[in-house]
Amino acid sequence: MSNISPELSVVADFLCHIMPFSSLPEEDFSSLIRHIDIQYHVKANLVKQDSEQDGLRIIRSGAAEIRTGNDQLLDRLGEGESFNLAGLAEQEPNVYASFIEDSLIYFLDKKHYQAMREKHRPFDRFFHGQRSRRLSRALMSMTDPTLMTRPIKELMTRDVFKVTPETSVQQLALAMSEKRISSALVMEDKVLMGIVTDRDLRNRVLAKGLSSDISVAEIMTTNPVALHESTTVFDATLLMTQRGYHHLPIISDVSPNSSQTESLVTGIITSSDLMLAKQDDPVYLVQHISRQSSTANLKEITQSIPNLFLQWVNASIPASQISHVLTAISDAITTRLIELAIQTYGPAPVPFSWLAFGSQARGEQLLNADQDNGLLISNDATPEDITWFKQLAQFVCDGLNACGYDYCPGKVMAITDEWCQPLRGWVKTVDSWTKTPTPDAVMRVSIFFDLRSVYGDSTLADQLQQHMLERTQQSTIFQAALAANVLETTPPLGIFRRFVVERNGEHRDELDLKKRGILPIIDMLRLHALANGITAVNSQERSYQLTKNKALTKIDGRNLKDALAFIMQVRVSHQAKQMKAGKQPDNYCNPYDLPKLSKEQLRDAFTVIHDAQSAIKLRYRQGLEA
Repeated sequence: MSNISPELSVVADFLCHIMPFSSLPEEDFSSLIRHIDIQYHVKANLVKQDSEQDGLRIIRSGAAEIRTGNDQLLDRLGEGESFNLAGLAEQEPNVYASFIEDSLIYFLDKKHYQAMREKHRPFDRFFHGQRSRRLSRALMSMTDPTLMTRPIKELMTRDVFKVTPETSVQQLALAMSEKRISSALVMEDKVLMGIVTDRDLRNRVLAKGLSSDISVAEIMTTNPVALHESTTVFDATLLMTQRGYHHLPIISDVSPNSSQTESLVTGIITSSDLMLAKQDDPVYLVQHISRQSSTANLKEITQSIPNLFLQWVNASIPASQISHVLTAISDAITTRLIELAIQTYGPAPVPFSWLAFGSQARGEQLLNADQDNGLLISNDATPEDITWFKQLAQFVCDGLNACGYDYCPGKVMAITDEWCQPLRGWVKTVDSWTKTPTPDAVMRVSIFFDLRSVYGDSTLADQLQQHMLERTQQSTIFQAALAANVLETTPPLGIFRRFVVERNGEHRDELDLKKRGILPIIDMLRLHALANGITAVNSQERSYQLTKNKALTKIDGRNLKDALAFIMQVRVSHQAKQMKAGKQPDNYCNPYDLPKLSKEQLRDAFTVIHDAQSAIKLRYRQGLEA
């Protein structure tokens, strides 16, 4: 870099190693350096956006805090980090910087700062918006749209054949034959009344010997499930394979009164459309699993999952979609094992619900998940009936273990008495845990209170969850016990946001993404959900519901959602890298192996956790101090 003074050479030597300056072409980097001013701020000095020169401030040495107008801490910055108060003020008016140490600052004025942002998109993206938006953009850069994340409107058939309810079956069959189509939508006054398929003609007319003169209204499927145009191919395929649908109407995303039956039908999607679009997509595992006749056959299918996981990561499918389909696979295997058990032992003597707990319940499973399940049985069960359910539990848990879902080390499985009970027993267990929140009870709650019915009578699970929420909302002591548990595991950031890594042992220089990043967010969202009667168990859905109910601010809800998604994405990318190298995947990552921008975004995510934990301490302080 020519024509740079010795004083500015020191600046250049520092900034050339700092993102995003290190990504600039040499010519533009040299130009930027020439416009850097050097400032000095003593401890406790304040910089306000409305009273100071606007531009970018880079901390060469020292430290600063970014605070809101009401003195709430937003961020703490150290050497190599930067801030632009005007940009921050767009999201948080009256924001200011307070120097907590004597600090040397490199200052780039607004004119040259904005010129560099306009010229270089990566430079602009790095500084655009607040921390949560940086996380959102990071997720976008790590994931690219693939077929399975595309909206179904790109695949649907727009030329939909429609008939009225009075149309005769004979007229319909003739028209379908001439047009070489397999379905028709039944409409009346532009309202979707039903759907008729070629299967309906076979099964509901010919097989029953009915007259072809009857109207389609007598054989149609009324109020059919309809999907919005923005529904992803993944979710549409999963729904159709799980429920055995072959045709689904598509409706516009814009609805005047949110009713799916209004005159908003824009197309139809068929299983053939999805099959032809991507015949080899792994989501069809769900369909294949339902046809297997033995545990051995199911095991053979699950052996392909690690390779499919690598394909999904390589295709840049978002971690949330990967965990979604992995959960769908484990649900399908569980369901098929239950069906095989019923074929072996006969029908269930009383209603029951097979429960999934933990990550499976949340729809957030990844590779190497062990079992967390239970049996919820009707109160009508006799002691003899319980024997049947113990056989069922043993068959299913053994089958899951054979398929790669290891027995739970903590024995949270339907084969143990505590996790196989009638509804009244589960209610007593919940009452015991909430009345006396011992450390063991809190540990079990962190698994059990994320529950979902995978098979059977889901109303039993609904009753249990409702009782659970009533108990947790009433007990501030129980909430405080959960809050204390949440606060035990802090994010791996030290002073000035430096990563705190393992100092020795097998994982030296690494940090645990799951324990120190993912689980604290899950635990916090669960706590807020239990305290506010939120029935959702998926973490992203909990964040949405908590924000909707104003239990969390929009900013806090978005920050937690983005932080969780980003750390999950880093985790799956790390595991895929390990698998390619022939290593067993784990949750430990060396943050300094990440690209510079990803390191900063990971710091952002951990800072979100730190701030959210501080809010937990304030919100549940009364119970914590009781």
